[in-house]
Amino acid sequence: STQDKNALHLYSVNGKYLGSETLKEEVSDMCVTGEFIVMGSLQGFLSIRDLYSLSLSISPLAMRLPIHCISVTKEYSHILVGLEDGKLIIVGVGKPAEV
Repeated sequence: STQDKNALHLYSVNGKYLGSETLKEEVSDMCVTGEFIVMGSLQGFLSIRDLYSLSLSISPLAMRLPIHCISVTKEYSHILVGLEDGKLIIVGVGKPAEV
């Protein structure tokens, strides 16, 4: 974060620069799972991005409060989101019939 600009940068394991994406929110926590990056912001948005292109996989979900922490279950079936007021939000992943 520099002068009200936030960006996500992608590098290879060997340190080669692969790309970047400018972000509108200030990231408070992130988790890399499989081929996705799950991010929470201080503005209260939960975003899921493709690990290789950094593009949004779905529209950001509004949590209405700043997100303090994110975790993904080991089966990748749910995202656990801790909010500023102490609430834990559980978001199901997948198609509605699977959730």
